Amino acid sequence: MKHDKIDLLDTLRIDRVPEVIAAPRTISWWSTIAVGVVLLTVPLALGWSGLLGKEFPGVSFLQSTPSVRVATAQPLAQQSSATAGTALLNATGYVVARRAATVGPKVAGRLKDVLVDEGMHVDAGQVIAHLDDSNAIADLNQAKATLNQAMVAATDGRPAFERSKALLAKGLTSQEAFDTAKATYNQANSAVAVARSAVAVAQQNLDDTVISALFAGVVTVKAAQAGEIISPMSAGSGFTRTGVATIVDMDSLEVEVDVNESFINRVTPDQGCKVTLNAYPEWQIPGHVIAVVPTADRTKATVRVRVGFNIKDPRILPEMGAKVAFLADAKAQPEEAPPSGVIVPPEAILSSGAENVVFVVRDDHVERRTVKLGAQAAGNQVVQSGLTAGETVAVTNLDKLSNGLKVKTEQ
Repeated sequence: MKHDKIDLLDTLRIDRVPEVIAAPRTISWWSTIAVGVVLLTVPLALGWSGLLGKEFPGVSFLQSTPSVRVATAQPLAQQSSATAGTALLNATGYVVARRAATVGPKVAGRLKDVLVDEGMHVDAGQVIAHLDDSNAIADLNQAKATLNQAMVAATDGRPAFERSKALLAKGLTSQEAFDTAKATYNQANSAVAVARSAVAVAQQNLDDTVISALFAGVVTVKAAQAGEIISPMSAGSGFTRTGVATIVDMDSLEVEVDVNESFINRVTPDQGCKVTLNAYPEWQIPGHVIAVVPTADRTKATVRVRVGFNIKDPRILPEMGAKVAFLADAKAQPEEAPPSGVIVPPEAILSSGAENVVFVVRDDHVERRTVKLGAQAAGNQVVQSGLTAGETVAVTNLDKLSNGLKVKTEQ
């Protein structure tokens, strides 16, 4: 009976699970925690990497390296000298030649030939045309024959004059007979002189049939052709030419402009100029004022000004339209103490309230520096203090810069 109770109690006892069996439950719990950490870390990592590529105002997850353009601070004195060529006045006009001529003959005649054409360069004294010289040659031959006849008469009359002179000295002839012989001899000599003059005139008429250039230049107009009648005086008929060709001395080209009389006080002789041709708007030709013509045009209220070119160029042609900028003369300005400070582009200044800041670039890092500004000069900002000449400053992305930040520079 006692053993039955003990067996019954044994049936009611709960057996413990061995540690070996319980171990897998513990490992499963840790693995669950590890999986959860991994699942939580991956989204956070992905989100963090996305934030790295974005910028948020006032928040810097990871500083990037901005790219900036830079400029060098220049001495203010250097800029002041460069502005000496500032234009005081602008005017328009045309290129003209001070030395140009339409070459024609001194006598009327028919053109035998024309030896030049437009665009040709001719030298002083070069023959450009011939007139028909047949009549001039005939006149010259006739004058020479008359001269020969007169010289023979003078030669034949000399012995008679000498004999009469000797007889008069011996008292063997009258004074009247001597006077007659002398007059005959003098008349023969006068005929020789007249004949010589006639030969010279005939020779000159022959020479005048040759038309030559009086100065070196370029032929701009060919006004006549071979076979046409040409005369130094205009004729009633429109078929008679008065010139053969127009020659222009290209070294005498200049610009004539009309300046409003209200501004003529800004123009002085020898003043520097910049001439721009309408045909070449990007080409600025240095020039100077030759003269201010001392008279005004009352109808236009202007004064004519002559402007010369400092250089010669075949592209400059007569009658071209031109613009002239009259420049300020630095020598005419009173001497002053050289200004202090430097100049930088206006974009290099970051203003924050009453404070003005520049970012100086050194060894790929920027240094934030407070500066004192002056007035603007020729489109640049004057920095009176806080910056020295030769230092490099950033001119872009200033709002993204901070003291000590590393940057990439672009020239």
